[in-house]
Amino acid sequence: MSVTRPTTDLFLGGGDTGRLMAQLDWARTPLGPVDGWPQSLRAAVRMVLSSRYPMLLLWGESYSQLYNDAYSALIGDKHPGALGDDVRVTLAEGWDVLAPLIEEAMATGVASWVPALQLLLERAGYREEAYFSVSHAPARDDDGHTVGVLTVCSEVTQQVVGERRLRLLRDLSVLGDGRTVDVDATATRLIDVIDGHPLDVPFAAIYLRDGTALRRVACTGGDRAHARALPDAVELTDPSPPAYAWGLADAAEGRATRVTDVADRLPLPAGPWNDPVRTALALPLPSADEDQPLGVLLAGVSPSRGLDEAYRSFHQLLAQQISVALRNAQEYEEERRRVEAMAELDRVKTDFFANVSHEFRTPLTLILGPLTDALTDATAPLAAVQRERVETGWRNATRLLTLVNSLLTFSSLEAGRARSDARVVDLAALTAELAGVFRAAVERAGLTLEVSCPPLPRPVSVDPVNWERIVTNLLSNALKYTFIGRIRVTLDADDEEVRLTVADTGIGIAERDLPKLFERFHRVRGARSRSHEGTGIGLALVHELARLEGGDVRVTSQVGVGSRFTVALPWSAAHRTAVTGPAVDGRGDAARAAVEEAMGWLTEQGDAVTEPDPASGPATDDLAGARILLADDNADMRAYLTRLLTGQGWRVRAVTDGRQALDEIHRDPPDLVLTDVMMPVLDGFDLVRRLRADPATRALPVLVLSARAGGEASVEGLSLGADDYLVKPFAAAELLARIRASIRRARDRTPAAAIGGDPATVAAPTPPTRPAPVGPVPPTPIVETVSDVSVVVEAPLDPDGLGDLLDVGWTYPSAPTSAAAMRRDVRGALGELDVDPDVLEDLLLAASEAMNNAVEHAQRPSRPEVRVRVQVGGGLVRISVRDFGTWRDRRPAMDRGRGALLMNAYGDVRLVSTAEGTTVTIERRLG
Repeated sequence: MSVTRPTTDLFLGGGDTGRLMAQLDWARTPLGPVDGWPQSLRAAVRMVLSSRYPMLLLWGESYSQLYNDAYSALIGDKHPGALGDDVRVTLAEGWDVLAPLIEEAMATGVASWVPALQLLLERAGYREEAYFSVSHAPARDDDGHTVGVLTVCSEVTQQVVGERRLRLLRDLSVLGDGRTVDVDATATRLIDVIDGHPLDVPFAAIYLRDGTALRRVACTGGDRAHARALPDAVELTDPSPPAYAWGLADAAEGRATRVTDVADRLPLPAGPWNDPVRTALALPLPSADEDQPLGVLLAGVSPSRGLDEAYRSFHQLLAQQISVALRNAQEYEEERRRVEAMAELDRVKTDFFANVSHEFRTPLTLILGPLTDALTDATAPLAAVQRERVETGWRNATRLLTLVNSLLTFSSLEAGRARSDARVVDLAALTAELAGVFRAAVERAGLTLEVSCPPLPRPVSVDPVNWERIVTNLLSNALKYTFIGRIRVTLDADDEEVRLTVADTGIGIAERDLPKLFERFHRVRGARSRSHEGTGIGLALVHELARLEGGDVRVTSQVGVGSRFTVALPWSAAHRTAVTGPAVDGRGDAARAAVEEAMGWLTEQGDAVTEPDPASGPATDDLAGARILLADDNADMRAYLTRLLTGQGWRVRAVTDGRQALDEIHRDPPDLVLTDVMMPVLDGFDLVRRLRADPATRALPVLVLSARAGGEASVEGLSLGADDYLVKPFAAAELLARIRASIRRARDRTPAAAIGGDPATVAAPTPPTRPAPVGPVPPTPIVETVSDVSVVVEAPLDPDGLGDLLDVGWTYPSAPTSAAAMRRDVRGALGELDVDPDVLEDLLLAASEAMNNAVEHAQRPSRPEVRVRVQVGGGLVRISVRDFGTWRDRRPAMDRGRGALLMNAYGDVRLVSTAEGTTVTIERRLG
C-alpha cells in the first residue's frame, strides 16, 4: 500500500496507530478514500482510537480492520500490515474460531461475549496458544444496517495458563503427604497427576538416584510408546555422550539443563494444535544435601507456549513439589521401617524374656527346694552359721523367682497373651489383707500405714492374682520413696467406678517425669530412694494389669509433698462373668516376697565396726586388723561381704550409700574402700570422683563392685581413679586377692601405714622418686615387691633420645592384677612432671588396655611377664607395652570389643608383632 499525505483530522489523537492510519492510502482499500466514509464509520473510528482498551473495528464485506494501539500489541508481528486488510487473512490461523462469532453478530445484530476464547496465533514466530476475553457487537451504517463488527477484547492468556498450572501444583501437593506404600508408588501417583495436564507438561519422567546411577521410576506423556525413547537408567560415572543425551547427568549434579533436540529423539505431538515437542528441561530434584539432588525431573515444554520466565518458574515449582512429595515418602517409608523394626525387636525381646524366664524356673525350683528342705529339716538342723548362709541363699532365690514372675507377666501382657481369670471376691477384705502384709515393714521404716477399705456396695469380679500384683507394686513403690510421714491405702466407690488409692508423703515426682512414669524400664534420674535395686517395670506392670482388668491408673504428684496413685475399675468391668473352678494357689506370695525385699532396705546400720573373730584369718598375716569400709545398698550383700572380710581378720564398717561412706571416710579413714556402683543418694562412681578430687583421700585405695558388666562400665570406673573393678558375680578368692594387693600397694607407697602410723597419712600421696639418669649400659635391675606381684624397675636404653625428661621401665608378671600396679607406677612417674590431669588419665586408660591385651592375647609366652616403658621428651609422652608370647585372638566371651578403639582414641598407637612377642607403643603430645 502506498502512503499519502493526510487529508483529514479523523485520526488525530489516535497515537502511533492513528498516525499510521492517517498515512495509509485508504483509496486503495475496500473502504475507499476517507472523505467518502459515512458518518457512522467516522464515529466508530474516533471511538476506537480514543479508547485505551484493545478494540478492533471490522467494516464492510471484506472485514477491513481498523484498531487502536492497545490492539496492535495483541497481534504482534502482524501490525501494521493488518491495517485496512481483511481479518480473514490476518488471523487466518484462528479464523475457524472467530468466524462463527463474527458472522453471528453480522447476521443477528446481537452482541456476544466469550470470557476465555482459545485462539491460535502466529504472532511470535510459532503457533501460539493464546486466550482472550472477547465481545463482538454489530456496527451499523447511517441507515441503521449492520455492516460490520466492533470487537472489544483483552488477552487473558497469563491468567488462564497460570490458573491451570496452579491446579497442577495444587493436585501434586495433595498427593505429597508421602503416605503410600513406597517411594516408587508415590512417583507413579505424581506422574499420573501430571499426565492430566498435557498442555503444560507434554511428557515427564522421574529419575531417582540409586548409588552412582539414576533409575527411572515413573514416566508419562501423550504417547505411551515414547517411554522407549527415554533411558531406563543412566550411569553417572559414564563419560560417553549417550549418558548426557537428555541432560540427566548434568541435572544430577544440580545444574538445570535445556534439551533442544527432542523432536529428533522423541516424535511426540503435543499442545492444543498437536505440534511436535521440540524442547525439554532436565531439572534437579532438591534434597537436604545441596550437592547431591534426590534425582532428576525430565519435563517436556509445550510447543504452543514460549519458554519465558514464567514458564521456567513453573517448571522449578513443579520440580520442588515433586521433590517434597518424594522426600516425604522417603521419610514416611523410613519411619515405617523403623517402626516395623522396633516392633520386631520388641517382639523378639518379649519372646526372649518369656523363654529365659521359663528356663529360669527349673533351676530356681531345684535351688529353692533343697534350701527350703535344709531350713525346715528338724532331724538334721543346721548350725547357726550355716543357717544364716542358707537363709541368704533362700531369700535371694525367692527374690529372683519374683523377678522372673514379673518378667513373665509383663512379657505376656506385651505379647497380648495375658488373661484375667476374674472371680467374685471381697475386694475390700483382699485389699486390706494385702496392705496389712506391709504393716511391719512400714512401721519399721518409721512411717504410719493407714488403711481404709470399707465394704463395697456391690460384688466385684477381678483376678485376685493381678489385683495382688497391683497393690503390692504400689505399696512397695510408696515405701521405697517415702522417708517421713505416712502411707495411706483407701478403697471406695461411687455410681461409676471402684477406686483404689495409694497416697504417700514421699519425695514426689517432677511434672516432666509424669508422662513417662508408666513406661517400662523408666527411672526418675537422681531420685532419692531406699534402694537403687529394681527392674523398672513395677509401675508399667500396674498400668498394664489395670488395663487388663478393664480399668486404668492415674497419678498426681508434687515434689517434696508426695504422690497419689489411683486405680479405677468401672462397674461395667467389675461385673464381668467370673470363672469357676479352684482358685490359683499362692495368694499373698507376691506381697510377702515384696515385703521380704523391702526389709532388706530397712536394715539399720549401727556405728560399730564389725570386728574379726580372733581365730579367723591366716595365722601370720601382715594385713591383720586392716580397716575396710563397705558401701552397698543390698542388706544380704553387706552381710555376706562382712562375713567374708572379717573371716580374713579385717575390721569392716558397712554403710548403705555413697553419702554415708563419704562421711565415714572423713571421720575415720579406712585402709580400703569397697563400694557398689548402683546405690541411692550417692552412687559408687560419684563416690570415687569425690574421693579423687580431695587431696586428703586421693591415694585411698578404692575397689569397685558392680553388676554392670562390660568394657564401658569398667572404663568409666577406672577413668575416675578406681584402683580395681570387679564384676558380680565374683569368686571370693579373687576378691580377697585383689583387696590384699590394693592394700599392700598403698602401704608400700606409704611406709608409715605399714608400721602402724597415723591412718590419715595413708590417704596422703607421697611423691614418687624420679629414676636416675640412664647411661649407655643398663644398671642391674632393682626388684620391688608390691603385694603379691613382683615388679622389676628397669633403667632402659634411650637410643632415639626421647627420654631427656624421663625414661623408666618396669617388668610385671603376666597376670590380670598387674594392670592396677602398672597404673599406679605410671601415675607416680608422670605426676612429678606436672602432666595435664586429663592427658594423664587418657594415657592410663590406653596403657591399661594395652596391658590387658598383653595378658589376654599372649599365647605360650617365653617369659611370663610384661614390660612397660615410659619416655618423656620433646613435648611427647611414649608408653611401650611388650609381651613375650605369640599373638592370638581373644575368645568372644573375654573380648570387650573396645580395646583398640580406646587406645586409638587416647593416643597414636603402633603395634609390632614378631615371633618373640608383641610391642604396643602409645604416643601423646603434651601440648
